[in-house]
This record gives sequence, C-alpha cells and structure tokens, in this order.
Amino acid sequence: MAKRKSQSWKTTDPNLKTLGDIHSMKLSDFKYPLPKNLIAKHPASPRDSSRLMVLNRTDESIIEKKFSEIVEFFEKGDCLVVNDTRVFPARLIGRKEKTNAKIEVFLLRELNPEENIWDVIVDPARKVRIGNKTYFDDGRIWCEVIDNTTSRGRTVRFHYEGDFYKAIERIGTMPLPPYIKREATEKDKHTYQTVYAENVGSVAASTAGLHFTKRLLNRLKRKGVKIVPITLHIGLGTFRPVEVEDLTKHKMDSEYYEIPMQTVETVNKTIDSGKLVYAVGTSVTRALESNVTTTGHLKPNRGWTDKFIFPPYEFKIVDRMITNFHLPESTLLMMVAAFADRDFIMRAYKKAIKEKYRLYSYGDAMLII
Repeated sequence: MAKRKSQSWKTTDPNLKTLGDIHSMKLSDFKYPLPKNLIAKHPASPRDSSRLMVLNRTDESIIEKKFSEIVEFFEKGDCLVVNDTRVFPARLIGRKEKTNAKIEVFLLRELNPEENIWDVIVDPARKVRIGNKTYFDDGRIWCEVIDNTTSRGRTVRFHYEGDFYKAIERIGTMPLPPYIKREATEKDKHTYQTVYAENVGSVAASTAGLHFTKRLLNRLKRKGVKIVPITLHIGLGTFRPVEVEDLTKHKMDSEYYEIPMQTVETVNKTIDSGKLVYAVGTSVTRALESNVTTTGHLKPNRGWTDKFIFPPYEFKIVDRMITNFHLPESTLLMMVAAFADRDFIMRAYKKAIKEKYRLYSYGDAMLII
C-alpha cells in the first residue's frame, strides 16, 4: 500500500507562528477589496475557455493556463470527483389570492415529498401569512402557507397535478447568485448547470464544475483518469455571510449528500495506489471530508452535513482542488485557505484582481496542487 501524503495546513505569516495563533484566525483575516467590475455576469463560451490559475503549494509558485489545459496536470490512475447535483429553477413568481399581489416564492428544499411540503422564502414577506394561498401557472399550481420559519421563511404545501419538477422547469427561473446583478434568462437554465448534472436538488450550482465540457471530460478519461460522482445539494447557505469574528462559533447550514459505493471503491483504490484525488469544488471537498474512516479512506454514506472547514485543517481524502474565486469572508474562501496557506491564497487573489480575472460563479477557475 502506498503511503498517503500529509495534507497538513501551514502558514508563512510571521504574525501566525504557533498552532495556537493559527487557531485564533478570525473572520477579518479573509477580507480583500471586492472589485464589483470583475464579477462575471455571464459564463465563458465555450466553458473550458476560461482562465485557470494554478497554485503549487510546494513552492508557492503560480502559473496561468486556460482551463482546457488542466488535463496536463493529471496522470493515469488519478481520480476526479464531481458533484452531479442539478440546479432547479427555484424562483417562482405567483399571485396572491384575492389581492392578486405579486409574490416571489423561492424553493429551498422539499421536506415531505408525499405531502408536497417545502421550505421556501417569500418576498414581500409582510404580505404572506399562515393560511395565505399563492397561485402560479394560471392557477394550475398553488401553495398554501402552513407555518413560519424565519423572517422571510415559510413552510408551504403545494397543490398540483402531474410532475411537479417538470412544471417548475417550465415556469421557474434559475436562482442566480445575488451578486450577479441581472435577471436570469432561459439560457441560464443551461449555462448555470454542469454538463454532468443529474440529481435534482440544488438552488446554487457547483460552480467549479461549470468549466468542464463533455469533450474535456472525455480527454481525461482517455488519459486514464477515473471520473466518479457524489451528490451534494447546495443550499442558500453557500451565500450566507459569516456574522461572528470567532470562526469557531459559526454554524454552517446543513446540506444533503450521497456518496455511492462505486465512488468509494474508486477513491479508495486511488488512495491505496498512491495516485491523486481531485475534488471539483468545495461541495465535493465537504462531502468527501465528512466521511473519512479511521484509516484515512472514504466510506459510503448519505445524510446531512454541516461540516465547516477552515484553517487549520488536515485533509484526509482530497489531494488537489479545483475551485472558483470566492467572495471575501465567505466559508468557501476559508475552506480554500485551509487547503493551502492563507497568505498564499490571498496573494493569488491579489494577483487575480490585478490581472482582471473574472470572479465568482460565472468567473475563472483555480487549481491547487
């Protein structure tokens, strides 16, 4: 059995010399100037023509490539783990009974498929109370509020005939991130979706996966790379700001995931052979690192994870990570900074901003090796 390489977090920051100092990292350690003009409003076309910044953790060097050139970093026997979740058009615009007022209902998660009960967010919330009904699709679909959850959150029961998800695909709009300041179009139903999306359940895309084309995936397969899926349904919590300076006090939203046996067998074979496990995005990384055996292998599982990965953290499964550029002070940036040195990551972000990389969901990519 090949020896598994250590994935210990390190720091070069002279102000963070001891492990105790590392543990004291705060929310403010992940600030950087937010250049709104660099936020990508539309994806690159073709998908794999986006820029790729490659960060080498060994010597802290940075090279720049096109995403289509990522194949050269893989070797035969390596494993690429993707998130096959599918984003559904979660924004529904309806009309309130009697008043005909315009109401937006944002679908979060299905609580009870048999009774058609969902967690949703409504807007404007002040107009939507328990017992109120909202109609969609000329009345063919409607929902009734049965409980309040948060200030804008509601639990509703939907009434409809036929396949609910097919109806949603037709009448809903894609839930683009709030920082993309434009209305979603029909085109976004294709572009804000990975080419391997299969299992419906996310309200946000696994954005690192948006860069892959079927042709690129086939090139990887021909090189001998094993490509396997997990499913993690991404919720709105991915955009939720961290509101505490002490990161140990932040609570992540739970997200549902499934890791199938075939994926487990492939990943563990990769580990035992000394080859590399590549994670496509923070969602894949979160799922894999939530299911580690005492021997440092992956185990099959399904359920909910609220795992929060921030520095310092020793990665057990993931050797290399493909990711996008993330918002300041976001949990996604913190995970990436746990995978590499925080200062190294922040220098890379400074370089990306200086060289006008396109940022966030529809933006350019990073590969950390």
